Amino acid sequence: MKPEMLTLAGPRVTQGRIRLPGSKSISNRALLLSALAKGTTRIDNLLASDDTFWMLKALKQLGVKVEQQGQSYQVHGHGGLFNARQETPVSFYLGNAGTAMRPLCAALAAASGHFELTGEPRMKERPIGPLVDALAQLGAEIHYLEEEGFPPLRIVGTTLTSGTVSIDGSLSSQYISAILMILPLLKAKSINSEMDYAQSSTRLQLTGELVSLPYIDITVAMMRDFGVTVEQLDERTYIIPADQTYVSPGHYVVESDASSASYFLAAGAIAGRIRVEGVGSASLQGDKAFANVLSRMGADVIVEPHAIEVQARGLQGGSFDLNAIPDAAMTIATLALFAKGTTSIHNIGNWRIKETDRLHAMATELRKVGAHVEEGDDWISITPPSALEPAQAIRHAEIDTYNDHRMAMCFALVAFASVGVTIRDPRCCEKTYPNFFEDFNRFTS
Repeated sequence: MKPEMLTLAGPRVTQGRIRLPGSKSISNRALLLSALAKGTTRIDNLLASDDTFWMLKALKQLGVKVEQQGQSYQVHGHGGLFNARQETPVSFYLGNAGTAMRPLCAALAAASGHFELTGEPRMKERPIGPLVDALAQLGAEIHYLEEEGFPPLRIVGTTLTSGTVSIDGSLSSQYISAILMILPLLKAKSINSEMDYAQSSTRLQLTGELVSLPYIDITVAMMRDFGVTVEQLDERTYIIPADQTYVSPGHYVVESDASSASYFLAAGAIAGRIRVEGVGSASLQGDKAFANVLSRMGADVIVEPHAIEVQARGLQGGSFDLNAIPDAAMTIATLALFAKGTTSIHNIGNWRIKETDRLHAMATELRKVGAHVEEGDDWISITPPSALEPAQAIRHAEIDTYNDHRMAMCFALVAFASVGVTIRDPRCCEKTYPNFFEDFNRFTS
């Protein structure tokens, strides 16, 4: 068993090349789309983590046959929406996996059967109301079992038909991705027994200040990979024909996780040189833009279609709108400890509804190591302990991780300071990157 506390000695440098595990976001999308598709899909480089564990467990409960063959998974598609024939509700426990809770909520709302979705205590604090409200516009029947707007949920699956639906995208792009993935499977609404394109399609309208738009792009690209038509009129409007069928591409390779890449790329920007393979300019993931932020802060960055290389050149703080890459933005917050001057990150209000309130957590832990931190509703400003030699002024601290994998991985970077760092509950990384600290120690010394 891994220790409850892990001390990482410093100072460190990094050197080498690494290929990272698969993307969490792409992995769970690939599993659900494969399960809904016609045919069998072989998925390679699927992330082995808590989030994918809960999705796999739920799909198997729904009767989807999944076979593991070495590093590959064979998913035998259902060929359409799920059908649970039990008279009693099928109950799904989903841990704290938002990438399982939100998409399954939408998929089961359009399925046949009765279902209950729940998870660990933090999941019950993560809002799902905007998704439920949007599904209700299509005729879904979803009930809150405890607090209004939050899991756990009871879902009475019913036939949903095409129409017009709007959804608030100001809290999480996962709501939008969840509803997008079921829209091709809806029944076309018939008017006078004749249907034109508009009447047989669903018009999805996004409202509010949109966050994490690159994650929506991932969803649309993957839907098209599985053979359906999605028309995007503009940033806020999608047209999706009904009565479509997902068709397996046969073989699907999950990209390496660009969010996880940020920790190693940041390490290279602090001290040394690192090449991360499996993520680059050709990646679907928006977090590839993290490399652009490193360049703006002064690192030497080379971006190739399927690799990114970073070398330290001295870092300078700055002001960054990181709404599009909120997960990787956390890495910039700890990287700021090693930059001269102040680093301000803004338009990141959705940090507050992640695995923990990440704005509060980040501010609290950065202060432990001596940084001057200011925190607002959707922004954070970090000034390192010393403007002259930031890495030498950092204090040793025991970092609380709040059962949040990204807090643990971000603060590993403090090991590049001479005093090192102690991480409490390093096992929380199992959510997305079970071997993170082994890899981190292997590529830093």
